[in-house]
Amino acid sequence: MAYRNGTYIAFHANDTPNPTESDMKYYNTLRMWKVREDSDFSFINSHEKTGSVRDTSQKETLKRSLRERLNNSKNMILIIGNTTYQDTDWVPFEIEHAVDVCKIPIIAAYPAYTSILAPSELSNWWPKSLADRINNRTAHVIHIPFKQNPITTAVSQFNFDNFPLGEGLGYYNREAYINWGLINN
Repeated sequence: MAYRNGTYIAFHANDTPNPTESDMKYYNTLRMWKVREDSDFSFINSHEKTGSVRDTSQKETLKRSLRERLNNSKNMILIIGNTTYQDTDWVPFEIEHAVDVCKIPIIAAYPAYTSILAPSELSNWWPKSLADRINNRTAHVIHIPFKQNPITTAVSQFNFDNFPLGEGLGYYNREAYINWGLINN
């Protein structure tokens, strides 16, 4: 059995190699937070636990690598940007494997928000594979803004043995956002 201590990060790459034109910029932000000496942000990146695979690899080779990374993960950060709902291949595949096979919680992180107190209002941002699993209550999801403190908290709090409450519509309360300095008292 795999040692499931990693955090898998999924994002829509928009079929572009330019990271500034896709949600890859947010993935790179996570990596930057991790290496900064003045930061307490820490996680084990599942993408760094296996050999790298080039985007030009055969689809089945990519799927095999992604499955291996997900199988070694305790949770998944799903970066939900402006175009994530349009992804019809990799993000849905990652969500389906994470929820249906690995049974890991999803940390849905939204770059466009500073607080999330009503996640159901964000359903138009969700890829169909996520919406289906939230609606049929198989996905365990915490919805948070793409901010360092909520991500740090969620990554350390939720795993395959500890799911967010809310049957797919989990969120942190107003007090948590006040403590993180993201909303005023």
